[in-house]
Amino acid sequence: MKHYLISEIIYWVIAVISLFSFFENWGNDPNRSYIFLGFCILSIFMALFRRHFRLKYSKKNK
Repeated sequence: MKHYLISEIIYWVIAVISLFSFFENWGNDPNRSYIFLGFCILSIFMALFRRHFRLKYSKKNK
């Protein structure tokens, strides 16, 4: 179960980095910044998806 938590944390880190890159590239290259915004949204969705299944499996195993 530990690998679910680690992958969840990695997705949150990717979301923060992508959000920072979105704001950093906003003035220079708007198309590239939208790609980073998409990565941010996708990684947040994946982190919440992993959390849902991690909690589901932890309740099942107890």
